[in-house]
Amino acid sequence: MTATHTAAFTRSRPWSEAEFTDLLNNPGCFASGNADCFALIRVTLDEAELLTIATHPRCQRHGLARMCMANWQATALEHGARRAFLEVAADNDAAIALYQTCGYESCGLRPRYYQRSGEMPVDALVLSRALT
Repeated sequence: MTATHTAAFTRSRPWSEAEFTDLLNNPGCFASGNADCFALIRVTLDEAELLTIATHPRCQRHGLARMCMANWQATALEHGARRAFLEVAADNDAAIALYQTCGYESCGLRPRYYQRSGEMPVDALVLSRALT
């Protein structure tokens, strides 16, 4: 996960192996996918949160992220989630397009949420959709 996340997240700080390990050791957190494309999710009561999703650059534009989205959403539903949430940088057009095709709609904004080295902070869009 760390290698794929590092390759995919070039504009922001990728997550470390320790961060992935810590999250996966928490109840309700699980991963979906494989080394080419994965998602990390947390389910709390009836809500699922996409913590991160990453597709290795050599595998992008092959539909892997769309399949990964469908897989983690189905698993979250099996774990009792009825609604899913995620956040995305407002300038990440490719990710926003993916999420919209998966049925996500805007439900909030976190101003200046993403800090990037040498760049102005970027807003986070909060998106959600029903899983039922």
